[in-house]
Amino acid sequence: MANNKNMRLSGILLHPTSLPSPYGIGDLGKEAYQFIDFLKRAGQRLWQTLPLTPTGFGDSPYQGFSAFAGQPLLVSPAHLVQLGFLYEHELADCPVGDANAVDYGTIIPWKQKILKLASTRFFEKANDELLAEYQDFLEEHAFWLDDYALYMACKDMHEGREWLAWKKEYRKPTPAVKASLAELLKEDMNYYYFVQFMFFKEWNELKAYANENNVKIIGDIPLFISLDSADAWAHQELFQLDSKGFPTVVAGVPPDYFCETGQLWGNPLYDWDVHKKEGYQWWISRIRHQLQLTDYLRIDHFRGLESYWAVPAEEETAINGKWIPGPREHLFFAIENALGKGLPIIAEDLGLITPEVEALREQFAFPGMRVLQFAFDSEEESTFLPHQFPNRNCICYTGTHDNDTINGWIQTAPASDVKMAYKYLGVNEGESLSWPMMRSAMMSVADTCILMMP
Repeated sequence: MANNKNMRLSGILLHPTSLPSPYGIGDLGKEAYQFIDFLKRAGQRLWQTLPLTPTGFGDSPYQGFSAFAGQPLLVSPAHLVQLGFLYEHELADCPVGDANAVDYGTIIPWKQKILKLASTRFFEKANDELLAEYQDFLEEHAFWLDDYALYMACKDMHEGREWLAWKKEYRKPTPAVKASLAELLKEDMNYYYFVQFMFFKEWNELKAYANENNVKIIGDIPLFISLDSADAWAHQELFQLDSKGFPTVVAGVPPDYFCETGQLWGNPLYDWDVHKKEGYQWWISRIRHQLQLTDYLRIDHFRGLESYWAVPAEEETAINGKWIPGPREHLFFAIENALGKGLPIIAEDLGLITPEVEALREQFAFPGMRVLQFAFDSEEESTFLPHQFPNRNCICYTGTHDNDTINGWIQTAPASDVKMAYKYLGVNEGESLSWPMMRSAMMSVADTCILMMP
């Protein structure tokens, strides 16, 4: 990831929702700019986020309504006031609650309320310059935006249910049905157009500010998409679905040391034969789009591109799945042909990784991940220990979004593992491991170091 062989980079993992905010959830307002200022003062060059897409059930960034859209909850209310589409007093009833946590159950309806109010005023009073910018946005992003806005408007019409529970004619609509549906839901679609316009306007300005201050953004995408998404609905041919739209097989991982029944994620699986016939255009569009929003891109569950665990849709656990070959190098050759060689991609290669997965990652020189909280397994010599890193082309993390804080890890990890960490790091037992862990990550041979700040 480093720009040249002598440069090493470090930064912070922090999703924007975790930024401080008077509006119940972190957003792209002044606190995001202040965070970039902090990174600059601290000599940090990277800001890593989680996926920035709209979240679905469970509010997970890894289960979203779109692989392309931006998270409406990140739109800054203060910015909407500045633009004249909201008034200060209209934000007074924000259900802030606990300042240390996000209460999605109360913040989502509140933010939807103020965004709809702002949307109405935008179409009533936006100046010509902003309206021209809006029209340019609609044209530039039409390849995904029209389907997304139509999907979300139709979802609202069906009281939030996923598309498999919609009226029959809307589950797999013909172009004519989509056109009539778009006319019926025009006003509702305009709201979703507006919110996406505001998200991308704010994010692009924030990213430009980061880059001007020598801070680069590491983005993140899940390998699989949600069944409850505009992508699955609008491109059913790209997934392993039956004639009615239901998945025939779903994603997961097999049983392992941590879970005897495996993990059944339930995401629809790609029909890679169809993707190949279409020249992987959907994936090329996805990667191009994300790399316009970020400087680097982490692909979660990278190993699924070499082989993926396919579980029959009727199964209740992931036990009875099987490994199926993924697109492997063919996908990345197609992306390179479209976007150029030297893709700024990071491979999430945690868990049970085969030599074939490592070979695929190394073929394209994608850096992998090393997580220090996984290093101190007292029963074996872990490859996550800094002195075991195979080369510099990797990223050393103290922990990821899936880990506890370092202090929390000390409280929950096996005592023998914690004892090994104290011994390895040269710290007296009972002292804080936070700074020693960060120092060890910084001192490793890894080109890049990321510290988490939940």
